[in-house]
Parts: sequence; C-alpha cells; structure tokens
Amino acid sequence: MVDTQTRAKPSTQSTGRMLTALVVGGIMAILDTTIVAIGLHTLAEQFHAPVSTIQWVSTGYLLTLATAIPFVSWAQARFGGKRLWLFALGLFVLGSVLCVGAWNVESLIAFRILQGLGGGIMFPLMQTLAMQHVAPEARTKTMANVSLPIALGPILGPVLGGLVLNWLSWRWLFLINVPIGVVGFILAIFFLTDDRPGRSVPHQRLDVVGAALLAPALAGLLYGLSNTHADGAFNRVDVLLPGLGGAVLLVGFIIWATRRAGAALVDVRLLAVRSVRVSSVALTFVGAALYAGNFLLPLYFQALRGYSVLDTALFLIPQGVGTLLARFVVGRLVAKFGPRLVAVVGFLVIAAATVPFALADTGTNLWFLGIVLFFRGLGLGVVLIPIMTAAYVDIRKDQMPQSSAITRIVQQLGGAFGTALVAVVLTSTSTRTHPEAGFEAAFWWTTAITLATAVIALRLPARDQGKAVVADATNAQSRPVRT
Repeated sequence: MVDTQTRAKPSTQSTGRMLTALVVGGIMAILDTTIVAIGLHTLAEQFHAPVSTIQWVSTGYLLTLATAIPFVSWAQARFGGKRLWLFALGLFVLGSVLCVGAWNVESLIAFRILQGLGGGIMFPLMQTLAMQHVAPEARTKTMANVSLPIALGPILGPVLGGLVLNWLSWRWLFLINVPIGVVGFILAIFFLTDDRPGRSVPHQRLDVVGAALLAPALAGLLYGLSNTHADGAFNRVDVLLPGLGGAVLLVGFIIWATRRAGAALVDVRLLAVRSVRVSSVALTFVGAALYAGNFLLPLYFQALRGYSVLDTALFLIPQGVGTLLARFVVGRLVAKFGPRLVAVVGFLVIAAATVPFALADTGTNLWFLGIVLFFRGLGLGVVLIPIMTAAYVDIRKDQMPQSSAITRIVQQLGGAFGTALVAVVLTSTSTRTHPEAGFEAAFWWTTAITLATAVIALRLPARDQGKAVVADATNAQSRPVRT
C-alpha cells in the first residue's frame, strides 16, 4: 500500500502565480552565468587582467554556487521557503549592483562570489517549492514550467551577452539583472505563501561537521576539474591535489552522513530510494552530456569557423527555439508514453543531432546545422523533465528539499566532469594544421556520453509518475483491509 500522506498536497496558493514568481527570479541567476562567461575576454581587457585571474569571475561564482546547495534544505526548514527565496534573490540583486560598481578585478571577483551564494540557494529551492505545492499528477507539467530558465539560460545568455558587448558597456552584463530581480522580488512577496515554521516547531541544528566535509569537497572537485583545460590535463598538480582531496572529503561526508541519518546536512540515505537513485545517476550523465555540448558548440563556430561572439549566439538560436517548443508538449508526451520512453527517445534525438557536428568541417552548410540544432533543442527540451520529476516520486514532502540538493549536486559534478573530459579531448587531438580533428573527437565523445545516458534512462518508471501514484493510492483504498 502507498501511504497517501507521502504525497505533496496542492497548496492553497495559485500555482500559476507561484511559478511566475519563481521563473522570473530564477531566470536572472541562470542567464547571468552564460552572459558573463561570454564577456570574460572583454572584462580581461577592461581590467588589464591576465586570463588566469579573470577566469575567477566565472570560477568563483560557480564554486560558491555549488558549495551553497547543500545548506538549502537545512535553511528552508529553519527559516521557511519564502523567506529563504527572498533572501537569496535579494543577495543576488545586491551582488549584481556591486558588480556594476566594481573598481578592479579583485572587487569584481568578490561580488561575483556574493552572487554565487544567492544563485546556489535559488536553484534547488526553485525546484523544491514547485514540487511541494502541486499534486502528483501535475508534477511533470510543473517541472516543465519551473525548469524553463535552466533550459533557456544557456541559449539566451550568449545572445544577450553578445548584444550587450556590441552596443553597451560591460557593466550592463550585471546591470541587466537588477530590474528583473526587483520584479521577481515583488512577485515573490505577493505570490509565494509564507511557510515559516512556527515557534513551537523544534529547529534542527546545522550539521557543522558535515558542512566542513561537503563544502570543501565540492569546491575541490569542481576546481580540480576546471583546471583540466590547460597543458597536462588530468596530470596537473592543480587538478590532482584539489580533485583527490575533494574526493576523500566526499567519501568522509558520505560515511558521516550515513551515521548521522536524518540529522546530516544532506541525507544520503535517500539514495536507497529507487526513484531518487535512478534520477541522480541519470542526472550525473545528463549534466556531463549537456555541459559538454554547451561548451563545444560555441567553440565550434568561433574557433573553427571564425565567427564573432554575436554571430555564434545567433547561430545557436534554433536550439533554443526547439527547447522552448518542446516544453509545451513534454507534459502530454510523458502522460501518454511514460517518462522512460520519452527520456530515451529524447536522448537518442540529441545523440543523432550531435553526430553531424562530429562529421562537420569549416565548409558545412550553416542552414543544415541550424536544422540539426533545432532537433537537438527538441531533445534537450524533453529529457530533463521526466528525470528531474522522478526524483520526487517515492518520497515525502519534507524529504523533497534533500532530494533537490542531491540532484543539483550530482548535476553540477557531472557537468564539470563532462566539460573537463571534452576539453581534454579537444586540446589533445587538435593540431595547428588539422584543428577540426579535435572537434571531431570531442563531439564523438559527447555523442557517446549521451547514448550512455539513454541506457541509464531505461531504469526510469515506465508510467507517468503522477498517474502511477494516484492509481496506486486508489487501488490501495479499494482493496479490503485484512484483519
């Protein structure tokens, strides 16, 4: 029998208004990641800083974002989801304002770290708040809506960044966040339900030991992987030392968290739940495949074909259009065919649409590549939803923040590994006379990772998650009670 108390009950608040508030606030933090990444060269010139220093404008942001994720479930239980969302959103807007007024590269890096703290709280919290306030049968549709910024951010970010850098000052890379953030803050005040815990509710203490193990573990792993693009790849000291150190600390945290049970910073026992475990493994590979593609495609058009940043961003628009259109049908597809079939077919489409880039050269027709990117976008638009939704199927409402933390962490780690892997393949196989050889090998690796993810997706539920839960509960209620 399925315990119907484990299902999230619909909230009294308007779901549409809630999602609007979350999407408006969340899209700002996701867009900012790609907008700034495309402007690093301009920032290096403005601040007269070497690449090794200016890279920390992105690296510092991403490291802080990842290390903030494990604290979100504890903070939500302690302060309430609405107050935590407003805090994170306000922190991100404040960091954006400070970035606008940055006077040197050191101050810019410091303010970007402040932004990363806000963004790291917002990403998992956005998923949790959405899943906690809808009925099981609406989860797929809700996840499609709330994950829209995640899908469109890597596509729209470069376009906006290219437009800004073409006609405006670099400060607009950050100033553009402020009006969006203010609107998102106002919407959150009115549209999110105040869910702060009552005074009589006992507060769980912060797992200080777990935090001391997990935060530097994630930072070490991500920092080590981010250094693999340089000469020496995985054999560099600044890759091995932080990477191995992070791995040791992560193992230490898992041992500690298992003993601490529900009092741990992140409850790793949830991985014993099949839906959470399958979703987490799949999202690790999803992160690797998606981040690898997002890393390679702009480089293909810029480094191999010689196009400008703005032209490259425009070439990637068909992929964004495909992703957006898929969001309107993914809910119906999952309801009709089930999450397993939708995810597997989606990954096969992505893999098939990546192969042409492995075979392409400097003379490949751009219209053909645009059509290929459109279909790649369609695949991207449907694969994440059933996998992310699966992580909330077999757990209680109070366990959802922990599931959000786990899935976001593994996706970040998978993305970092996927990017590092294809970067190493690209640099090790490219030559001055045949640079296309590096892209060919890297895109084949991306295709292989995508196909591996399709195999893992075969472990997803065959039925629509919401319908399965409702059907199981109905059947359980109709069965006679044995005495």
